[in-house]
Amino acid sequence: MACMKLGSKPEAFHLDGHTLLCSTGLPSDVIVEVGEMSFHLHKFPLLSRSGVIENLIGESSGEDERNCVLQLHDIPGGAKSFLIVAKFCYGVKIELTALNVVSLRCAAEHLQMNENFGEGNLISQTENFLNEVFGDWIDSLKALEACEEVLPHAEELHIVSRCINSLAVKACADLSLISWPQSGCEAAEGPEGHVLWNGIRTTSKRHSVCDDWWYEDVSRLKLPMYKRLIMAVESRGMNPEKISGSLMYYAKKYLPLMGRQSSFQNGNRSAPGSTTVSALSEADQRNLLEEIVELLPDQKGVASAKFLLRLLRTSMLLHASPSCRENLEKRIGVQLDQAVLQDLLIPNLGYSVETLYDIDCVQRILDHFMLVERDVTDSTNCIVDEAQLMVGSHSLTRMTMVANLVDGYLAEVAPDVNLKLPKFHSVAAVIPDYARPLDDGIYRAIDIYLKAHPWLTDSEREQICRLVNCQKLSLEASTHAAQNERLPLRVIVQVLFFEQLRLRTSIAGWFFVSDNLENNSQDQSGNLALTGRSTTQDEIVAVDDMRERVSELEKECMSMKKEIEKLVKTKGSWNIFCRRLGFKLKPNSCGPRASKAYNKSKGSSPTSTTPLLSTNENMHSGKLE
Repeated sequence: MACMKLGSKPEAFHLDGHTLLCSTGLPSDVIVEVGEMSFHLHKFPLLSRSGVIENLIGESSGEDERNCVLQLHDIPGGAKSFLIVAKFCYGVKIELTALNVVSLRCAAEHLQMNENFGEGNLISQTENFLNEVFGDWIDSLKALEACEEVLPHAEELHIVSRCINSLAVKACADLSLISWPQSGCEAAEGPEGHVLWNGIRTTSKRHSVCDDWWYEDVSRLKLPMYKRLIMAVESRGMNPEKISGSLMYYAKKYLPLMGRQSSFQNGNRSAPGSTTVSALSEADQRNLLEEIVELLPDQKGVASAKFLLRLLRTSMLLHASPSCRENLEKRIGVQLDQAVLQDLLIPNLGYSVETLYDIDCVQRILDHFMLVERDVTDSTNCIVDEAQLMVGSHSLTRMTMVANLVDGYLAEVAPDVNLKLPKFHSVAAVIPDYARPLDDGIYRAIDIYLKAHPWLTDSEREQICRLVNCQKLSLEASTHAAQNERLPLRVIVQVLFFEQLRLRTSIAGWFFVSDNLENNSQDQSGNLALTGRSTTQDEIVAVDDMRERVSELEKECMSMKKEIEKLVKTKGSWNIFCRRLGFKLKPNSCGPRASKAYNKSKGSSPTSTTPLLSTNENMHSGKLE
């Protein structure tokens, strides 16, 4: 830390309680009162350096000179600063540092210690040292912290702005130009920054500086100073990611709730690696949070979704302003695809707690995400079709990630018995159908919801099941759905219907391949000597394997037919079942002969692939109507 030494005389003051005496041998002729301290000094050394003290002594000259008492209770820095001023006036050795130069500069200005009262007076000496302080990062930071004690005077003398400008310039400097010798070098370092190695002077090794090198230092500043510094570096064009990183560091340090995971699964515990030094009141923390949100750059992605979600949760705990929470919700909505499920589980902290988690907050975030995506789609005149879905554009990838996130979120909140059907349905319905390559996630969430809400009526069950596209269920999910007693009968039959369509398509494909292989083997029978016996044997084995697989598929098809017949018997007579669901059962639905006949038919028309169920257009669409 830089320092400046002034004066040459030895120490001439000693403290006796709240009284400071000068041991020069001469009796004191003036008493200066500063706060609770009394300084018994001499007039001449003081009035020869200070215009204010000269005027005060002149005003009291008509009174008893032996009892001359001056009151300087409003001097910047108080008794501590005035002691150094008195030593300067007496020529006693003093030391200027980054910690005391600000208060001394303000005190010197207050006492009018300019060049009119002696060359090299305290104002010029402190100004010269301040210029030296502004050249160093640490000294500038300490000087800015010292400004808090004499803030009005420091602002008037523009010391605060000069400190902030000095720090902003250094924080925005090119890091490639900032380096220093590595610590722990085995070679000895010379006095001029060179390394002495084997008696030869060489340049010392250098290492680069990380982008976050200044985060910890500036986090020591109080919020008003820190805010002004962030605005200064932003005006100088600093990278938004660096500004956001500093804000995140500052928030985690002074907001203890930021480092806690308060979901119902893991309780209210500190997150790993979180350290806070907060002694702020709740009102101060709320003010700090709102200021942090306002200072965050507007660019997308400069702050992680995890940080924003924790900031939103903390804002609810601290009862921040509605505008602050709305700002955070919009920021999260823009980058919702980067969020993880654990951070999205925000406990409900409202006055009328209906559900365990804040579903309305997630709904607003999701609505904003869809609004942003719709604007992007409209601006690019994007038309979502199957080709784009297969290619997987960036927008569809984001949409798919959010769809998976929402399905997982619904599965987590579904066990809540207080979660109403309209609220569950509104969150699930926001995601468009094309965003889900598979509907296993939403099916799982609906199944959990039905299990936790057994009192739902049949119409309500059918309403929530319309969210599932049966054509987009995997084999595992379809098998589960076919045996799920919680689903309406119409849904189970539709799942079985589309599973039969898949089986028939697979069977047709297997027979098509097997016939091609048989034809190829017959055409190449005359060239067996050239191709070799091993190739023919491999083809025969492949054909046998395919026939076995086809046989297994036919058995599965027959078992599904039996399942349908059992379901029909449980619900009433066959005719009533047909009238309710609008389809009829055809005999010879599947089997070895039926499959053979299907394979030999001309083409594979849509009518030939639906022998089991003849349904209306709603069944072909895959959606439950």
